[in-house]
Amino acid sequence: MEFPRARRVVVCAAVAAAVALGGTAAGTVFVRAHPGARAVSSAVTPSASVPASGEAGVDAVTRPTVDRAALLAEAMAAVPVEDGAEVSVAVLDPESGESAVYGDGAFDTASVVKVDILAALLLQAQDADRDLTAAERSYAAAMIERSDNDSASALWRAIGGAEGLDAANARFGLTGTEGGDGMLWGLTRTTAADRLVLLRQVFTADSELDAASRSYLARLMGRIAEGQRWGVSAAADGPAWALKNGWLPRSATGRWDVNSVGRVTVDGRVRLVAVLSDGNTTMEKGVSLVEAAACAAVSVFTGRPPASATASGTP
Repeated sequence: MEFPRARRVVVCAAVAAAVALGGTAAGTVFVRAHPGARAVSSAVTPSASVPASGEAGVDAVTRPTVDRAALLAEAMAAVPVEDGAEVSVAVLDPESGESAVYGDGAFDTASVVKVDILAALLLQAQDADRDLTAAERSYAAAMIERSDNDSASALWRAIGGAEGLDAANARFGLTGTEGGDGMLWGLTRTTAADRLVLLRQVFTADSELDAASRSYLARLMGRIAEGQRWGVSAAADGPAWALKNGWLPRSATGRWDVNSVGRVTVDGRVRLVAVLSDGNTTMEKGVSLVEAAACAAVSVFTGRPPASATASGTP
């Protein structure tokens, strides 16, 4: 299912306007994160000392650091959310190392765990000094590009299920993710902060994965089937994105888990973004929430809607 680009224009522009004004938009509904949710900045740009005007080299004035966490909390306050829905979002600028996280609750991964499954498989293959088999590559492409569940189950078995996933994640530096029981890989629990750690493993050289493994995974995430090109891509300049989405209706509540993780490029600069949500009454409302949160995340660096928010067409 593809979602109207017009809606993305509205949510991205509204979020950026609220940030630019330094407050929340009138009449907005405040976001609900998981209990105990907070905005957290894991890295900030160091303060820089500069001479005061007219007194070069004398009584240096210290510029305040940019509080990305506060900006993200401000931007998220402008994101509409329906009753019962919860959301967490994390963003990283790999070049500067600045990052911010909003919400620290754990969510079901749904299909975003498929990035994790393939990363674990690639790490195991590296350890064994082997290439992926033709069958593994076929499963990997179907799992990431089309979100094929049978392929995911085959690779879940190949990595050793939750035990294999957890072992790989320990090496990747994930601390808030726990593999689902049995074959229930979609019920793996994770946090937005942990998804950001995994994205860094995929998209930066600071990784347990070698360059060939990173390139392969990133390439598949840039070839997502047309009907699944939503989510964090709403915050990108045109087609400059690589992502994986997840969506799961919960039989106990009738509500939806809707998630999106990936890399976007805005003004020629890469950002890594992870958005997790649950309690959405419909998949479409979940997609709207995820896209608005992705725009909010990117706006803490740009202070404006991305170029794609004013363009027509799909990402």
